[in-house]
Amino acid sequence: MKFKFVLISGVLLTSALLSGCAAPGLGGGDYNRRQVRGEMNVRLGVVESVRDVTIDARGGESGTGTMVGAALGGIGGSTVGGSDRANAAGAIAGAVVGGLIGGAIDKGTNNRRGVEVTVRLEDGRLTAITQEKDEEFRVGDKVRILSGQGVTRVTRG
Repeated sequence: MKFKFVLISGVLLTSALLSGCAAPGLGGGDYNRRQVRGEMNVRLGVVESVRDVTIDARGGESGTGTMVGAALGGIGGSTVGGSDRANAAGAIAGAVVGGLIGGAIDKGTNNRRGVEVTVRLEDGRLTAITQEKDEEFRVGDKVRILSGQGVTRVTRG
């Protein structure tokens, strides 16, 4: 009976963790529903510099992996040992280790490769846009900067 509870709890918690991993795209070609059919301002320019960056797609706020890992570790650890004291110690140790592992997995699945593109606009001003790396940009490329609906993106153009 105890094994069945642990198994069901593990499956439910793992599915909750995996459902939280799907973050929306953050690249120049990714649009959400509110951004479709809306007017965007377009500025033209030339790429001055390109720098690879890492984007935390969750904004550092998730914690789902840590919580799920701790819960699974605590459940798994509580089955260790033959006494209540050993079960409690196992649950605590399992929760700590599970939380650390879950947090690392959460971070690894939510971080994305990004690019910071600095552009010299036609009027001489400089601007920089950071977005998910879904296009390759090189110094000297002609690009378009699209701004509107609270979003700015850079595309080859």
